[in-house]
Amino acid sequence: MRWALVLILLAASPCRAETSLFDDLGGRDKISAVTADLADRIKQDPRIAHFFDETDMDRFHDRLTDMFCHVTGEKRPYRGANMYRAHEGLGITDAAFDAVVEDLEEAMDDYQVPWSTQARFLGVLAPLKREIVGK
Repeated sequence: MRWALVLILLAASPCRAETSLFDDLGGRDKISAVTADLADRIKQDPRIAHFFDETDMDRFHDRLTDMFCHVTGEKRPYRGANMYRAHEGLGITDAAFDAVVEDLEEAMDDYQVPWSTQARFLGVLAPLKREIVGK
């Protein structure tokens, strides 16, 4: 699982990026394209699709784009629910969380996001796992 390796490398690395992760990901337009791809993958992924049976995927895409943009440095305020509240009562497992991360990695690969940028992004998202899994 690549994202676990990312966390190890980030923890061991004394270097910090000097550029905005938001900009390195390509800004709102590219982040939106990646999240649209991710939403499509999620709906087709038998490991996790059932979690999204009742989800308005257009709204999901919009909220996920807003959240990804916010956590990567976009200056626009985020108005969505916090991660705990958004996932409360859904019974998200470690395996389901990992499946979404794998789908996100594939979407970023398809949009040619450099691996180093993916690693930085996954490092930003990783702490959210404790707010999402088992809530």
